[in-house]
Amino acid sequence: MADDGARRRGHAADAEWLAEVARAAGQDAGGVPVELLGDYLPLLVDAAVSGRRPKRSELEAVSRLGRHAAEQGVSAGKAVQLYLSAARRLWQQLPLLVRSPDSEVVRGAADAVLQVIDDAVATLAEGYAAARRELVRREETLRRELVDDLLRGDSDLGGLVQRAEPFGLDLTRGHQVALAAPSRRLPDAGAAISALEAVIFDRLGDRDVLVATKEGLLVVIAPAEPAAGASPDRLVRVGELMHAELSRLRRGGPWRVSVGRPHPGLYGIARSYEEAREALTMAQRLQFEREVVGAHDLLVYRVLLRDQPAMVDLVQAVLQPLSRSRGGAEPLLETLAAYFDTGGVATETARRLHVSVRTVTYRLARVRKLTGYDPADATDRFTLHAATLGARALSWPRQPLPSV
Repeated sequence: MADDGARRRGHAADAEWLAEVARAAGQDAGGVPVELLGDYLPLLVDAAVSGRRPKRSELEAVSRLGRHAAEQGVSAGKAVQLYLSAARRLWQQLPLLVRSPDSEVVRGAADAVLQVIDDAVATLAEGYAAARRELVRREETLRRELVDDLLRGDSDLGGLVQRAEPFGLDLTRGHQVALAAPSRRLPDAGAAISALEAVIFDRLGDRDVLVATKEGLLVVIAPAEPAAGASPDRLVRVGELMHAELSRLRRGGPWRVSVGRPHPGLYGIARSYEEAREALTMAQRLQFEREVVGAHDLLVYRVLLRDQPAMVDLVQAVLQPLSRSRGGAEPLLETLAAYFDTGGVATETARRLHVSVRTVTYRLARVRKLTGYDPADATDRFTLHAATLGARALSWPRQPLPSV
């Protein structure tokens, strides 16, 4: 009975000693939960005393602890630090070594303990990495589903608010949507997303900003105004910021970026997205030179495109006579477009078209003679400008006017 009592007291002392080693190691690692050590310390003791290597089931338990660390948000570095610190502290206090003067005993125990440390830390890291990959895939899936529902304007407002909260998105605020289209399909959008997240989070913060992909496009949902207390100059023009960062990538360029107008609330996100999509489609169709376009820049085209029969009639009635020119309608129409884009400045028009000012004035005179509308007259200028915009939207004269 006396021997049994002594053994129990010895086991209790060992357990208390190992618990103290675990607590100290947890503090060394910055407060990491000591539960993540599991049976790691007894494994080290066994290795030092008997040279026993861990069983497969014991290493599988360490792997599960690595997964738990990842799921609890403990960094990989701190998890490894916990294990190494625990091993170091245990080695310094191991009773067998403290009492043994035999260097061979110490050397053998050290080899066995180092082997266990090597096996355990490698297994811990593998479990951690596997869990992180699963968490990343799960987060990507949740983010993609959330973005799809936000851009569609899902009617389940309560559910969306709850799903958006972990991503830092406040659906009571106003937001705008920006889209980036590569010139060719990206084999992996991960690099582009990472680049955008790095620069946008740095400039706007990681709350109320969401970066994802949809149908081959990069999507950024950003706040329409700075958060309360934030400096207004932190709200940069999202489109220019996106284009500048994406242009640094080796693949995907040249990029075209479109930005929807800011709108409040959940349905404002879907509305801004539709505007950005329409602006992107229209910019590609109209072969805009600008690589960043906003929905507000294309409002007049939206008005024109809504009544295509009237637009076709306007182009036919006003600009069709330009086809009788010796060089065809295109040079005259190109001159009109540049003339209106430059605010009616002939010298700037000539510079933009790489022709002489005399050529510009000649062409404008030909337009006046053929159409009966004078580009220099305020009333006629409005009609000519609207017809020129309509022709650009219809890709005329490169393509025949549609039948109405």
